[in-house]
Amino acid sequence: MYDIKIINGTIIDGTGRSGYKANLAIKEGRIAEIGECAGEADEVIDAKGGIVTPGFVDLHTHYDGQMSWDEEISPSALHGVTTCVMGSCGVGFAPARKEDRQRLIELMEGVEDIPGSALSEGLQWDWQSFPEYMSALDAKPHTIDFLAQIPHDPLRMYVMGDRAVANAVATDEDIAKMRDIVREALDAGAVGFSTGRTDNHRTSLGEETPASEAAAKELAGIASAFQGAGHGVLNAVSDFNMAQGDEHFDAEFDVLEAMLEAGGGANMSMSTMQRDGSPKQWERILERCQKASDKGHTVRCQVAPRAIGVMLGLQATFHPFIGFPSFKKISHLSLEEQVAEMRKPEFKAQLLTEKSEPLAGDGSSIPPLADEFLAKLDMVAMRLYRLGEIPNYEPPVSSCLAAEAMKKKEPVLFVIYDALLEQDGKALLYFPLMNYSAMNLNVVHKMLTHPLALPGLSDGGAHVGTVCDASFPTFFMMHWGRDREEGKIPLEKIIKMQSNDTSEFIGLKDRGRLEVGLRADVNVIDYENLSLHHPQMRQDLPAGGQRLLQAADGYIATMVHGEIIARDGKLTGSRPGRLVRSGQQA
Repeated sequence: MYDIKIINGTIIDGTGRSGYKANLAIKEGRIAEIGECAGEADEVIDAKGGIVTPGFVDLHTHYDGQMSWDEEISPSALHGVTTCVMGSCGVGFAPARKEDRQRLIELMEGVEDIPGSALSEGLQWDWQSFPEYMSALDAKPHTIDFLAQIPHDPLRMYVMGDRAVANAVATDEDIAKMRDIVREALDAGAVGFSTGRTDNHRTSLGEETPASEAAAKELAGIASAFQGAGHGVLNAVSDFNMAQGDEHFDAEFDVLEAMLEAGGGANMSMSTMQRDGSPKQWERILERCQKASDKGHTVRCQVAPRAIGVMLGLQATFHPFIGFPSFKKISHLSLEEQVAEMRKPEFKAQLLTEKSEPLAGDGSSIPPLADEFLAKLDMVAMRLYRLGEIPNYEPPVSSCLAAEAMKKKEPVLFVIYDALLEQDGKALLYFPLMNYSAMNLNVVHKMLTHPLALPGLSDGGAHVGTVCDASFPTFFMMHWGRDREEGKIPLEKIIKMQSNDTSEFIGLKDRGRLEVGLRADVNVIDYENLSLHHPQMRQDLPAGGQRLLQAADGYIATMVHGEIIARDGKLTGSRPGRLVRSGQQA
């Protein structure tokens, strides 16, 4: 007698081997049989015409705050993700003294675009140390499993107090304390340590993040906590001093490699993407990672399956006219009132004579890139697209708003203005920032198919007013496995990459493949009809905060530990998810 039996599906088991027809049976949270599965079951799911896959493991999320108040962990739970890793980019909420709580909120709000009001109301703060934080989250029910990385910024603030500013040098005593706290967290089951080293990250007050300029000695000293721990991963995001010129790349990579070498065999991942300011930098990252791998280190490059971009709109955090004086006068109005004003010919005529006022600078979390964007809207429109009811994440340049303006023989700003007012002001414009220098995803294909690539960078739970990249697992299957005319990637490889490979990298041996005895983290997918919806803005965060959510069609069922958490794109109310304590799972 089984709990669940999945029949008539094609098994894509996560090992990379070709799919095959078989039934799959689940009992007591584990895969009991793959084959005929002749026994009876409490529930039978007919997967005829569909595929059966392992649950997906998302290596890069920011649910650190949401996990403390939200059981659902959407949108990730609706895109086949059954396990996620949070605490990315060096930001988070533990360890934390009471006096540092507001600073940590400002840090997360600025770096990851999560409303500070939502964090202030939602966070429970029933912890101080990192083990206490993990236990507090583990005491609450969730849809999916999660692992916690200890982030560098709150760690530095906890140890160094007011001295934890970007350019402060940690003393030997500071480093020793940080190392001991990290080891305590690892012993309690933390999956690893993350650090963020990019100039684009700012607090909501416009300040540099505390650990952004940490020296190699500090990073290596912290990483030494992994020696003898028996598990753990290191995670780093860096722009490799791009603003200072490509000649500084190797010096920055040396800092990160020193951390890797001090980590006692810990695995390491680096965020890897194409930046317009240095369009070949991603190749250098892969080259240096390959050299480190050749030395015997396990180092991987986290790669996004599409452009890393933002969605712009009147409801979104940002849009092309947000800094224009006329719009600023109506920015306090409701969406309906803004649209009514913007549809008045005299308002439009006045606004389009103006220029944007500066948004970045002291006291602002908005990076200088935003002002550059607003100052060059005519040029930016070459990479500005309507997202569309059926989102197109690889749009041709012929469909950009600049091309539309040329066809209509209208000023570009007119076309952008009118596009923002579509769908009663709810329309979204797509602006691919990274991985799109050639106006296509060919470079992404090269990254994804590199032997050191791991799918990641979804930022699940973050950038909630501009991004909804928690849909990456769905897009990866659709675009690269099915829809793209050139450069298709075998579906079996895609499934392996976002289930087995990600599980293996973070040291999870009980999931990631469909094998008898492993956890029943399973997706049943109508692959031929898998599709993404246009993202929708929802006001469902604490304190009325808003976020973009993107639904998908085609997920027949998603199971975590043998329980169905989602069926036909809707959550069921089941909450089997728990904190996974690294090094301690069965």
